[in-house]
Amino acid sequence: MAEKDDLGKHGEDLAVHYLLSHGFELIERNWRCSQGEIDVIARHDDAVVFVEVKTRSSTAYGHPFEAITFSKMARMRRLAAAWCEQATSRPADIRIDAIAVIAPRDETARIEHLQGVFR
Repeated sequence: MAEKDDLGKHGEDLAVHYLLSHGFELIERNWRCSQGEIDVIARHDDAVVFVEVKTRSSTAYGHPFEAITFSKMARMRRLAAAWCEQATSRPADIRIDAIAVIAPRDETARIEHLQGVFR
């Protein structure tokens, strides 16, 4: 289990680096409430972006995006609303993005970013 957790954290680190290099401003990582967790919360232009990150070492058992189901996106929407409820100021716009990280051992990782996957 620790190896899977390490891979997930590595994928989140890569995703945050990717977002920062593409003009996003990090607000929070691994925000938790009683309903679950949001991997990354960032600001991009006028939007607060809630990002689900899925990491795999290969696509042998499917692409990371395949693990992001409709029910997972519905939960992300509820989590985004919960975050907005507790925020000091309400964002003008929100968006839910997904990032897939394919990080083979000893090879360069590949990152795919889908913006606005669920509104």
